[in-house]
Amino acid sequence: MNEHTARDVILVQSIETADQKKEILSDDDRMYASRSARELAQWGAADRKAEVTGEDFLQQRAEQILKRLAERTPAFAVFLKRRHPFAPLWWALPLIGLLLGAGLDRISDPHRVDLLSAPLLLIIGWNLLVYLGLLVWAFIPARPRVPRSLSLPRKMPPALSTALLNFMREWSLLSAKLTSSRLSRTIHLSAATFAIGALLSLYARGLLSQYAAGWESTFLDAGQVHSLLSMLFAPATALFHLQGFSLAEIEALRFPQTTAAEGGARWVHLYAATVLLLVVVPRLLLAAVYGWRATRLTRRFPIDLAQPYFRKLSDGMGMAQGGMMRVLPYSFTVDEERHRGLAQIAVMLLGERGGLMLRPSIAYGEEPQAGLRDDADVAITAALFNLTATPETENHGAFLDDLVRTAPRGIAVLLDESGYLDRMGTERLAERVALWREFCLHHRTMASVVNLRDPAAHPLDAGLTLSDAP
Repeated sequence: MNEHTARDVILVQSIETADQKKEILSDDDRMYASRSARELAQWGAADRKAEVTGEDFLQQRAEQILKRLAERTPAFAVFLKRRHPFAPLWWALPLIGLLLGAGLDRISDPHRVDLLSAPLLLIIGWNLLVYLGLLVWAFIPARPRVPRSLSLPRKMPPALSTALLNFMREWSLLSAKLTSSRLSRTIHLSAATFAIGALLSLYARGLLSQYAAGWESTFLDAGQVHSLLSMLFAPATALFHLQGFSLAEIEALRFPQTTAAEGGARWVHLYAATVLLLVVVPRLLLAAVYGWRATRLTRRFPIDLAQPYFRKLSDGMGMAQGGMMRVLPYSFTVDEERHRGLAQIAVMLLGERGGLMLRPSIAYGEEPQAGLRDDADVAITAALFNLTATPETENHGAFLDDLVRTAPRGIAVLLDESGYLDRMGTERLAERVALWREFCLHHRTMASVVNLRDPAAHPLDAGLTLSDAP
């Protein structure tokens, strides 16, 4: 699916996941949207003479739900019409770069070509430094950042506001690569237009003014200037076969020693060719690469449709192929009653075709068992802990770290409260849950509380959050 469709689908997922009490969308709303989407997806597939897919169903269903919510809540309709916050930058920055580049060269003497032109040398030097930085940055792992401040339209129901906040956080992470590609494309294109603007200004002034070439320096002598310029202009003179220069010519062009400086056309061409080779061409190539990445992600936005939420929707559409919830208990003996509770949770998350794969319990202090194989039938891999236990970094934490590292599609964490309630009641239950959730966040996972003796006490409704896959 494309970016626009993916955004709508993720928005609806956030709304339904947050709307546990059915305050935003009733069961009838959801059933109507699913039935309508199924019919529309089938009609569309028939027109294309192709088989209906899960993506077609999700797209139609998201459109139905968002349309209904927009009709009910005007503030939500305003939110849907919002454009991408950086959209104006994609075209404005390159234009600004061109204008700034054209004005930069006006700083120098309009009748003089300085062989040690500070603006042109800074353009070249800065871009070479950027290329080095990009090379180093390629070896640094990317960590998408969630925006700290998020604004929402006013006059919106609290449940819907919470859902939209969750959506914006989730979407910022999912679209991080696309946003980064677009921003990188724009920055490289702006750098290229900045250099082009400086060169156009240099040549435009040359049409109406006679340039005099020369140089002056307090600390450099003619030999050092000759070595510097020879190295700088080497690519341009070799590729474009431009006329070179000797040490004597450089010495003769020193301004305090001459009253008739040489015409500047040759030096304008040398600088223009060098900026073209070292700045404009590399920047345009980088902009093209990032532009291609952005276009590819825009047309085919990556969404993991194996998540429990999408599996359950596909099951309701009659397209699901089933799925298993693989559970790995840690220092937890699962009796028959809790086993049945896990099976109910699997159905709750994956639909009627969902199944349970219960692995043997890992003993306390036992070394983690690495190497979970990528089983296509496994939709969810969940670590199961007893809420009565106190989380320990060297045991529970090591177990989670190993699972996060080896699980093919990421993991979820289930905290069973049934044993805690038997022993302690509700006393300090919230504190224990908060402790475990903070502990799991530290180990790059999200914890969900369940009651294996009464699964209906905490309906997950396919809202289980998985850690990022390795």
